[in-house]
Amino acid sequence: MPRVLLAAVLAFTVLAVPASADVRHGPGGERFYKPPKHLQGKHGGLIWARTQRGRDALKGAGKNALLLYKSKDLHGKLTAVSGSLSLPKGKVPKGGWPIVTYAHGTTGSADTCAPTRGYDKNDLTSYAFPLLRSWLKAGYAVVRTDYDGLGTPGVHQYLVGQSEGRSVLDAVRAARQYSGKLSKRYVIAGHSQGGHAALFAAAAAPTYLRGLKLRGTVAFAPASHLKTQFSAIVGLANAGGGLGGIVSLGLRAVDTVDPSLGVPALLTPRARALYPQTRTVCYDRLSAPDSFGGLPLNQILAQGKDLQPLLTAIGENDPEHLRMRTPVRIEQGLDDTTVFPAFTQQLVDEYAANNVKVVYKTYPGVSHGGVVDAGAADAASFIGSRLK
Repeated sequence: MPRVLLAAVLAFTVLAVPASADVRHGPGGERFYKPPKHLQGKHGGLIWARTQRGRDALKGAGKNALLLYKSKDLHGKLTAVSGSLSLPKGKVPKGGWPIVTYAHGTTGSADTCAPTRGYDKNDLTSYAFPLLRSWLKAGYAVVRTDYDGLGTPGVHQYLVGQSEGRSVLDAVRAARQYSGKLSKRYVIAGHSQGGHAALFAAAAAPTYLRGLKLRGTVAFAPASHLKTQFSAIVGLANAGGGLGGIVSLGLRAVDTVDPSLGVPALLTPRARALYPQTRTVCYDRLSAPDSFGGLPLNQILAQGKDLQPLLTAIGENDPEHLRMRTPVRIEQGLDDTTVFPAFTQQLVDEYAANNVKVVYKTYPGVSHGGVVDAGAADAASFIGSRLK
């Protein structure tokens, strides 16, 4: 074989092989999301991986990989979580590419709602792509989780902070096992549900992800004050639309975490008839007029029921009590009707009072989804300063 051709073959081989020869090539299609029956090892370990080619793959990346990795559920048991890694183009910097681990917003709880499975109805996933591609262009590897139970076996624990946070963090360790080109330095980011997840991940990182260096966190319109908001929302007489979908997903999550709460028995007959949809359809359908979106919010829970245990369980996932050791930047649109600015201001005030290094920026006239674009430049400046 001619030397030039031999060199080209060897170069391709080196580029195609992941960091560890132990990384298994994952099966195609939906089989990728079905892990071996008995998971062993440590959380963050990579189960298998393959090249990502679907609509969730980021254009402009040097490489996109689909990952299946191990995380820990609320009981400490290993569980399989899916996610992705996008590597920048160009020369790898000394020490490897710094990492941004990104947590996505609400998509639903059914397996088909996982971003890596291609779910993008109403641009519910791709609205963040310009932001993610800008990070790639800046020279950061972008890691994304689907969250535990979303795409993989089990039920997605929507707005259950500890579960979401672990998925966000273990994706970093799995990505570094896949590629030896990644730095130990990383930043956490997320929007909406993902902002909530990012805050829980930031609080857990020092003990949960030892050996790696969290440099800061960016939370776009993070969900907070869940107990207070839930109590207020379910008292409204108007049809909920997107809020109805969110309430249904939250009820499914707390029901999954603690079945003794008896959530189905707390629902009105109309809501109980719709409840199975939380396992089969995504957020856009749950928010529709023929689902929870068309149900008056005060007709989701039955009258005369003791809701205190349910409210207590929801409140356990409020992020206000968290303590972060690294800087946090929170960005909020002032025309947001999903995550209300007043609650985000309270969150920031509570962090400041508890000595969390928090910076807060608001954007007049900006909606819930719009804050991702409006705050992109400010977030980039913060991330760049933290990952120097």
